[in-house]
Amino acid sequence: MNTEKHNSFRHALKYTSIFGGVQGLNVLIGLIRNKFVAVILGPAGMGLVSLYNSTSSLMSNLTGLGLSMSGVRRVSEDYDENPDSEKLLDTVKLIRSLSVVAAIFGTLICMLFSGVLSYFTFGDCSHVYSFLALSPLIGMMAIITGELAVMKGVRMLRPLALATLFNVVAALFISVPLFYCYGMNGIIPSFLLVSFSQILFTMHYSCRRFPFRISFRREFLSRGNTIIKLGVAFVLAGVFSSGSEFLIRLFLNNLGSLDTVGLYNAGYMITIVYGGLVFSAMETDFFPRLSAVGNDDKVGQNSVVNRQVEVSLVLISPMLIAFIIALPVILPLLFSSKFNAVLTMTQVTVLALYMRALKLPLSYMALAKGDSKSFLFLEGVYAVVVFVLVSVMYWLFGFVGTGWALLLTAVLDFIMLTLYTKHKYGYTMSHDVFKIAVMQLPLGGLAFALSQSLHGLSYWVAGIAVTLISVAVSYMTLRRKKNI
Repeated sequence: MNTEKHNSFRHALKYTSIFGGVQGLNVLIGLIRNKFVAVILGPAGMGLVSLYNSTSSLMSNLTGLGLSMSGVRRVSEDYDENPDSEKLLDTVKLIRSLSVVAAIFGTLICMLFSGVLSYFTFGDCSHVYSFLALSPLIGMMAIITGELAVMKGVRMLRPLALATLFNVVAALFISVPLFYCYGMNGIIPSFLLVSFSQILFTMHYSCRRFPFRISFRREFLSRGNTIIKLGVAFVLAGVFSSGSEFLIRLFLNNLGSLDTVGLYNAGYMITIVYGGLVFSAMETDFFPRLSAVGNDDKVGQNSVVNRQVEVSLVLISPMLIAFIIALPVILPLLFSSKFNAVLTMTQVTVLALYMRALKLPLSYMALAKGDSKSFLFLEGVYAVVVFVLVSVMYWLFGFVGTGWALLLTAVLDFIMLTLYTKHKYGYTMSHDVFKIAVMQLPLGGLAFALSQSLHGLSYWVAGIAVTLISVAVSYMTLRRKKNI
């Protein structure tokens, strides 16, 4: 391995491990919070929280100008050019000004369409006042997005980790007492107070580096046209993603009940959200680094992407096998015995995370190159496929069908991304990535087969053995990377 590849791998390993570890602590705290939510509110309460979350995410993505990605790309470019330049300070000021504009716009839109949101979410207008009360949440999410874009762009990695950790701790100590004292009536106040605390913690760190300055002069805001142009594609892609999740939950609510939504959300959250710890470094470190690679530098591009895929597979594979084996204990422990209905669904869905490790770095390539049309096309296709497959498979096979649908969608998305990025950007999977995948993916499939066929002591002995084999494979891979 040459020095450049070695350094790229070591950098990816270092920051993926750091942010994976921080995210692990965040998830642990989040698990405690969700345990309380599951016990206090039950599946119906979790379903209501899920619907409010999905709707808020949809509105935030729709009105946020795509700053969470386009803003990072612009700040990162100026930072790599000169980290102490006036140009960088102007860019930070511009990103913050645009985020305030997005905050005002998002709040007003949510207020104006509160009746529409209530009708399409719940089938009536009984939640109009709830969505009116939630409208400031959309504005606060826009402000937070702008500040995070600045911090990621200038590689404020330690403050980012601390702010994220404090935000999760605050969410625990704010939401649980409200749920305990007020039940479902405490859901909306908890959303608002948690978001407000996130603004305080995030701006505490970002404003220490860059004092808060904004401007609403037309000629100044017009400088953000290129940011907004790329951001619009990200907004539409976010609408596709949030919209598909929203429609899936809406479909489950109409076909079943709030309990059905709560059960699906628990299974989805514990795998796609909590199982994806290693992927937390993607937006924070990997995307800015990939954005800094020249558009014509295919060798550098492939090196950065392949090293990130290698690191993701090496770190996540043993965790996924252990996760599959331990889910019969973890699921009721984290939620309650009422959620055992989605056990098999979650074990199937864990396998989709192998595909996510392979495909997620590829999905950032279009954004890093400013290719908004390609990014929008790829995200749009994924959103349509996941909605159709999850809806049809649930209708045919219940919760287990949704797990297989998520896995099948991930496989199809990986194939599409691999073919598209090879044709469009010249991406080629490295021999090292292929070798790791060939060794680790069959072990994941074996762990799932064991989870469905064995019981008692033999289940645990075989499960631990497969986990240790995966750990050994990852360890040997790291040993081959000298000085790691």
